[in-house]
Amino acid sequence: MTTRPRHVVAALADDLAEWLPRQRWYAAKGSRPARIDVRAAAQLGAGDPALIQALVDVTAEGSGTEPYQLLIGLRSELPEHLAHAGIGRVGGDYAYEATQDPELMALLLDLMAAGRETEGISWQPEPGIRLVTGLRARPIGVEQSNTSIIFGYHYILKLFRRPTPGPNRDVELHRALFRAGSEQVAEPVAEVRWDGLVLGFAQRYLADSVEGWAAATASVRDLLAEGDLFAAEVGGDFAGEAGRLGEALATVHLDLARVLGAERMPADAVGAAVDELHARLDRALARVPELGEHEPMVRAAFDALRGLDGVDVQQVHGDLHLGQTLRTTTGWVLIDFEGEPAASPADRLRTRSPLRDVAGMLRSFDYAALHLLAGTEPDRQQLTRALEWADRNREAFCDGYAAVAGDPREQSALLRALELDKAVYEVVYEAGHRPDWLDIPLAALRRAG
Repeated sequence: MTTRPRHVVAALADDLAEWLPRQRWYAAKGSRPARIDVRAAAQLGAGDPALIQALVDVTAEGSGTEPYQLLIGLRSELPEHLAHAGIGRVGGDYAYEATQDPELMALLLDLMAAGRETEGISWQPEPGIRLVTGLRARPIGVEQSNTSIIFGYHYILKLFRRPTPGPNRDVELHRALFRAGSEQVAEPVAEVRWDGLVLGFAQRYLADSVEGWAAATASVRDLLAEGDLFAAEVGGDFAGEAGRLGEALATVHLDLARVLGAERMPADAVGAAVDELHARLDRALARVPELGEHEPMVRAAFDALRGLDGVDVQQVHGDLHLGQTLRTTTGWVLIDFEGEPAASPADRLRTRSPLRDVAGMLRSFDYAALHLLAGTEPDRQQLTRALEWADRNREAFCDGYAAVAGDPREQSALLRALELDKAVYEVVYEAGHRPDWLDIPLAALRRAG
């Protein structure tokens, strides 16, 4: 199967305009692409099937222009197991989302191992890394803002669907931590780059790990199934793990401060940061009127920070929750250092208080405790037990953090403000994506009042 990559992608423009809005990683929700321009395209594999990697500029209706990375497979016949991945037809061939095709994804490992460059797209292993090839490829089951491919039990490749110019903080922070000897991150093994854009990043795959969200919610299920037991009495009590997770985060914060530096945000800059918190709340109120009853309480918590004489800031994870953690046989590992998905690239690179990560994890314990009850009318006992689980694990997490670094609870005003800011963010997210879960952050705001 012979292809001209640019022509193929351009010929699929109308089909892509229909297909892109259905993808989890498409940013302009509810807005159809008005224009799709091909910036770069390379044929990574010829024959039947063929593989094309492309970078396209997508201009959405009523929005700006953003680059997207596409991997497009071409087959003369589309087998049943790939029917769900179809994009359209070009010539006599079927075009489809290639990340769903293990046969084509196996080619990516060969490209990384060989240090291949095609049409300016460079696939390079990290210095000193020799990659094992011939491994089975499979896409990770859960789609987020990126797409990840696992190779055997050895590597995981994250393909950045919306690559941005400049440093990629996920790559840079992982490299910095690993070179500093951190045991809380997986080893980087390869990078995919084109003209200053990072298109992909591969790391060692931790095959012995379980996601933090899965481990925590299993504990909640055990508790709710027992009904008449307290969280400390259930066999699946998570508090010990929550404490160790707090220790792991504190260690990561200390390592990041050691290798990348830390500074003191002066009082006037704190005031400007408080103004930003208020501006975020303004935007949230415009989108979710239900926040209105909590506005005075949240604004008062934000304004309480104006009396601080400064705040310690550094590079942090930036979007920490249980789903960004892995429990291996040797300890906790943090993943996905990209920062908050809705933030601009420049905003993600800013230094922050380490308590932003602490606040994110405390909110995540609340979600783990209550998500099974979302959209239902839970009985009082179930709700009491779930909230007890959240409180127990929040305290254990802070105890673990305090054992390694300072106790975050000693900065109560800052921690409270950051938790409330996170809850406001969650309200907006749930209103737009998971209305059944909206009461989780709203209930947290009611409790905080």
